[in-house]
Amino acid sequence: MNFDKELDARGLACPLPIVKTNKTLNQMTSGQVLRVMATDSGSVADMQAFAEQTQNELLSSTQENGVYMFYLKRR
Repeated sequence: MNFDKELDARGLACPLPIVKTNKTLNQMTSGQVLRVMATDSGSVADMQAFAEQTQNELLSSTQENGVYMFYLKRR
């Protein structure tokens, strides 16, 4: 999937992946896609809830070799 910006949140524990995701998305323009990489298993539920609360679109959520990949589209 194509993305405009990438955030490496690997090794960070809750709530830092969400805090950094929010900060990064706020620096992006509407329609741009952010790829977030995280290792905190709690980030799966957190990212879904964050997307719903902020009305940013969670395009994809996958896991590979202990790394969770999220693609969020800026509202």
